[in-house]
Amino acid sequence: MKNNAIILLSCPDQKGIVATVSNFLFKHNGNIVDSNQYTDKYDNMFFMRVEWELSQFKLSINETKTQFQKIADKFNMKWELNLSKQKFKTAIFVSQWTHCLYEVLLKKEANELPIDIDLIISNHKSIKSIAQQFKIDFFYFPISSSTKEEIEKEEIQLLKKRHINLILLARYMQIISENFISLYPNKIINIHHSFLPAFVGAKPYHQAYERGVKIIGATSHYATSNLDQGPIIEQDIIRVSHKDDIASLQNKGKFLEKKVFIRAIELHTENRILIYKNKTIIFD
Repeated sequence: MKNNAIILLSCPDQKGIVATVSNFLFKHNGNIVDSNQYTDKYDNMFFMRVEWELSQFKLSINETKTQFQKIADKFNMKWELNLSKQKFKTAIFVSQWTHCLYEVLLKKEANELPIDIDLIISNHKSIKSIAQQFKIDFFYFPISSSTKEEIEKEEIQLLKKRHINLILLARYMQIISENFISLYPNKIINIHHSFLPAFVGAKPYHQAYERGVKIIGATSHYATSNLDQGPIIEQDIIRVSHKDDIASLQNKGKFLEKKVFIRAIELHTENRILIYKNKTIIFD
């Protein structure tokens, strides 16, 4: 795979943005391989993702950042530049439910996710055997209300030491503190066992069964200080009926959670997500 450059930008909508960005890349011999834009008419905001080849591009990455900043200043842009071959040093947090963990590990083994899984953290010792199976460092952090603050400090020190830049909550059944989340804004991806917002709590499938629902779903979102209220990345649903018992609902839910979680990771690692207010702009 070629190493391409990707710019994600947002700014107030106005004439000339696409032309200016395209001309900048053309002037420096950049071949655009993908370009997508969206305009929010309600807030008069413009969003764009543009990807181009670096093989014959005349500017270095640092030169590109310096020169593109002039365009950003002109249009009052928020922007970021990433590389398509960027590797994401990843930590996975997981509790007892392992279906999402296995899905990520198997996708990584098949080279279908551009992540380097550096470590697995769990509050359950039983996860250690899985980490050993995939030859990944494992860290056990038992958490209680009295130890939570100190444990999080240890976890943060470990993540910083390992230079982690992506955290996956693969059904991690612990609430992460606001301080922790603030250190990794839009870099913590969670998978939730509901089509949010619905059936919040520890037994969503029991609630769904009692209500006789006709669909169940799963939601992947960025973690924020507001529990399960972060920007939504991906969602999906599946139809169910009165014939589905709780075990059946759980099995169908696991299937959805794995699918939605992987899709969210793909979108993040392909640099296809822009955050605006508390929602995402997804460039498929």
